Amino acid sequence: MKLVRESTITLGLALLVAACGSESGSTPRDGTGGSTDPGASGTTAAGADATGSGGLGSGSGSSTGSVSGSGGAGTGGSSNAGGNPEGGAGGSSSTGGEPPVQEPVLVTSSQEAYWQQGEVTEVADGNADVTVDDSSTAQTWAGFGGTFNEKGWEALSVLSADDKERAIKLLFDAVDGAKFIYGRIPIGASDYATSRYTLNDKANDTSMESFSIARDKEKLIPYIKAAMAVNPDIHFWGSPWTPPPWMKDNNAYDRGNMKDNAANLDAYAVYLAKFVEAYGKEGITIEAIHPQNEPGFPQDYPSCLWTGALMAKFIGSHLGPTFEERGVDAAIFIGTMSNSQTDGNIVKTVISNAAAKSYVKGYGFQWGMLDTFSGLGLDKSLAIWQTEHKCGNYPWQSGTNQSKAPNDHAYAVESWGLLRDWIKKGVNAYSAWNMVLDTVGRSLDTVRPWAQNALLTVDVSAKKLNPTPAYYVFRHLSQYVDPGAKVVATKGGDALAFKNPDGAIVTVLYNSGAAKKAIVAVGGKKLQFELPGRGWATVNWK
Repeated sequence: MKLVRESTITLGLALLVAACGSESGSTPRDGTGGSTDPGASGTTAAGADATGSGGLGSGSGSSTGSVSGSGGAGTGGSSNAGGNPEGGAGGSSSTGGEPPVQEPVLVTSSQEAYWQQGEVTEVADGNADVTVDDSSTAQTWAGFGGTFNEKGWEALSVLSADDKERAIKLLFDAVDGAKFIYGRIPIGASDYATSRYTLNDKANDTSMESFSIARDKEKLIPYIKAAMAVNPDIHFWGSPWTPPPWMKDNNAYDRGNMKDNAANLDAYAVYLAKFVEAYGKEGITIEAIHPQNEPGFPQDYPSCLWTGALMAKFIGSHLGPTFEERGVDAAIFIGTMSNSQTDGNIVKTVISNAAAKSYVKGYGFQWGMLDTFSGLGLDKSLAIWQTEHKCGNYPWQSGTNQSKAPNDHAYAVESWGLLRDWIKKGVNAYSAWNMVLDTVGRSLDTVRPWAQNALLTVDVSAKKLNPTPAYYVFRHLSQYVDPGAKVVATKGGDALAFKNPDGAIVTVLYNSGAAKKAIVAVGGKKLQFELPGRGWATVNWK
């Protein structure tokens, strides 16, 4: 599906998608499914559509989220398309008229038991741990996603066909997975490519005659198309870690400065346009381009330094006009920015340049920008994305183990804090970093070895897929929050809440203490349930 660019970009690139279909096309989540270990066959309410993407507003059709099975809330019965391997909430809607009234859905996770179905009881008395005020709204939510990297597909490739399919469903399926709807694609090598490369390594080829995505067809594009087979409506965007080395003053993949001359900048604009065009020929629509990953942060992996003045010149006088001349309708973002000082100054310089600002449709921030991005004078009518989740196990901190990424519960707790804080500060989309890695998790950085966490890991020797604790934290939000939802206010506790376009209110809580009975006050009702210690609960209520 190709979006209407201007209106969609203005709201966050996917906010109108939810409005394109009727409520009967929304992702079915009433009822409860069986609680199983990850990957077991499990059960779900009869009639659930295990492959639907109706939560994206794709309308009718059984392959895109229209459910015709029997029943509303309830348990038992085998699901369509192989059941719910994570024991997710099932359920169905009727094929005509109003959908049935939904009972509250509860999913909990703790260190002892991830992704468990629970029961919610309406009570008359008791103090609420969290009160949701859905009349107090903040930003409109666009969606969650993750990054496609070569090392992820390399890890998946050792699995059986069934486990590889299961991994993709865990990430992109609307019922049996995290329902990711955004996909970041590296333009050339990221630090999680299998080796360094760009899409045109022929020196001084300013005409881009040697531009090629042949390398991408080996790992990246198969990874992307596997995801599209589960959800064909993913919104893709691209960002380079480095231009071709010959465009830089050090003629290397790592570090170096972008050369400031017209021929070089014109060639780079054509390079990015050709990326959009070449992927379009593969059936992959690139909806946005962020011209440089971390432009103020030199690294010992593919990277490049830019000044704010050069970035403004590039966008305003080269990239924007080139996209117009070639009919490339991918949006141009200022991204992806990571260093609060250098990258923050780049953003300020670009948006103070009238020519550059006229082409900018959004902003991309990550890592060190959490506490500073909101003070940069951004146009709040444009999309504001968190573009890369912090990967944990930081080599500059004592006690980290660089022989293997921990992927532990502690990182899940850290991940929750990051998700919560970015969303509360106003972003309207959030992207995971590596969706899949092997259990070691090492990057291309040979100077400062770094074993990074991922959402799913693969034990290569045992050929075993492992959902990590952080995966479930993302899923507690992403599976239930639909594009077009409003972030709404909460009082008390450690929580986030959203109001979906269909009126359902999704509340996600974290409990840092011991297990207890908790109460969420929402919509004039008090809903009580068991909240695990050092764990999360998602209450989906309509």
